[in-house]
Amino acid sequence: MTTTQVTARELGKRSRAAVEAGDRDGWLALFAEDAVVQDPIGPSPFDPEGTGHRGLGAIAKFYDEVVAPSERITFEIERSYLCGDEVADVGIIRTWLAGGRHVAVVRGVYTYRADGNGKLAALRAFWEFDATELVAAEDV
Repeated sequence: MTTTQVTARELGKRSRAAVEAGDRDGWLALFAEDAVVQDPIGPSPFDPEGTGHRGLGAIAKFYDEVVAPSERITFEIERSYLCGDEVADVGIIRTWLAGGRHVAVVRGVYTYRADGNGKLAALRAFWEFDATELVAAEDV
């Protein structure tokens, strides 16, 4: 019997597609029960203690408070490095803020770790909150 392992790269692609589509339930379904989201890693206004959002309840709250209020989110992955159960994607996230007049542009490295059972064990984003660019929507 041959089984096909879902790679971290594929899970990362599914994660980004769900966010772009505004598919909260589809995005949450990608995560293992004990998964962690750190976006960004370390203390930030999204995670003052810097410990990450652990478990599906905390990840759902992160989605509701950080992802859902955005009018639109797009991802542009420039490079992707798959190593074992993890992938590091280098690229840009553009987030159209509520009101649609400004877009936050975040450059970083976004990592995904698969749990071996077709779910995400971790989503970790390396980006600097203070380096976020805010541009007029008409310039994007």
